[in-house]
Amino acid sequence: MGYTLVTGACGGLGGAFVRLLAARGEDLLLTGTSGERLSSLAAELRGQYGVEALTFACDLSESRQREALFSFADERGIAFSRLVYVAGIDTQKAAEKYSEEKLVRQARVNFEGAVSLSRYVLERREGVCELLAVGSMSAVSPMPYFALYSASKKALEQFWIALRTEWRGRAKVTVVLPGGIPTREDIRRNIASHGWFGRVSALPPEKVARKALRAVRKNRRRAVIGFWNQVLYALMHLVPLSLKLRVIANIWRRTEKEAY
Repeated sequence: MGYTLVTGACGGLGGAFVRLLAARGEDLLLTGTSGERLSSLAAELRGQYGVEALTFACDLSESRQREALFSFADERGIAFSRLVYVAGIDTQKAAEKYSEEKLVRQARVNFEGAVSLSRYVLERREGVCELLAVGSMSAVSPMPYFALYSASKKALEQFWIALRTEWRGRAKVTVVLPGGIPTREDIRRNIASHGWFGRVSALPPEKVARKALRAVRKNRRRAVIGFWNQVLYALMHLVPLSLKLRVIANIWRRTEKEAY
């Protein structure tokens, strides 16, 4: 069986995926931006589950660093059975407040990195592999004050769904749309600021990861994670865009967060 490549492996959701996969006895290639945290995580997985856990620190917004990751895997003759693309930057603020550097980096991590790694994994797949991308409920509608995140997640969703048709019979390709995932204190505060629906639509990372892995195993095109998110997803397709934009702007302009 081939390796699973997990991006954003040291984050709350990435860590949940990693531990579920390690508990199944699957070998892993983990990437994130902190080599120290990756090494600590890999040691934990080897000790607790006895799996092979390789690590490579990589800023997915940089093409040269992605190429170095690919070379690392190629030198070890790694073939892949799965890609789990979790990495993302969820900065929330008015578009005019972005610097050029942060604007470009967020777009590249959220979309370009996923496209690049999907190509690489598919070229080095072992059998019928799985491609799982973590999208977002934020992609259901354009979102003032969360515009770049929403747009980049929509681009990811559309690319993944198109890729699924191109690779039918050769790969299982699924994008999942979770709501808020309380993995950091700033996210918990942000979820609370969105009121009742923000709270009921949020799910713990372990539950999101478990449902996401089940969805790609079943080769679902798109999976909305959580009952209340499924309700919201249906309602958002019934509400006029002008009303959605007004409501979203009123809610999301209240808070800002930097997530780097």
